[in-house]
Amino acid sequence: MSNIHSDKILILDFGSQYTQLIARRIREIGVYCELLPYDVSIHFIEKFKPNGIILSGGPDTVSQTGSARAPSIVFELGVPILGICYGMQTMAVQLGGDANSAEKAEFGFAQVRARNHSELLRDISDEINSAGHGLLDVWMSHGIEVTELPTD
Repeated sequence: MSNIHSDKILILDFGSQYTQLIARRIREIGVYCELLPYDVSIHFIEKFKPNGIILSGGPDTVSQTGSARAPSIVFELGVPILGICYGMQTMAVQLGGDANSAEKAEFGFAQVRARNHSELLRDISDEINSAGHGLLDVWMSHGIEVTELPTD
């Protein structure tokens, strides 16, 4: 039997509504991960010794004064880093790149189908599709893009 703690992923949460889903998917493939707020202590990150780090999305915009940033140690550990939405933006900016408002924002209606319903999601739907699956109406919004990559 393998040790689930031999490969560890650290997810830093910037407030995305999907961060729990990301953690769940990683765990479902048998990889240990911990989900912590983006401002977790540097000491904890060093002690945890992740094999990889995911920077989640979130509602902030990197151009806002005082917007959240990843701890600098994240970029000094030499492990792979995946930035998703806001996580990608802050990674680009913190490493010397730039992110700005997109010429055309992606915004609009979408439908989500929850699979393997838990008690929490049972009987929750806005519509039933032709296959009998419940669909939830959601809005997606993405208006920032990385306009200059970091040099390294």
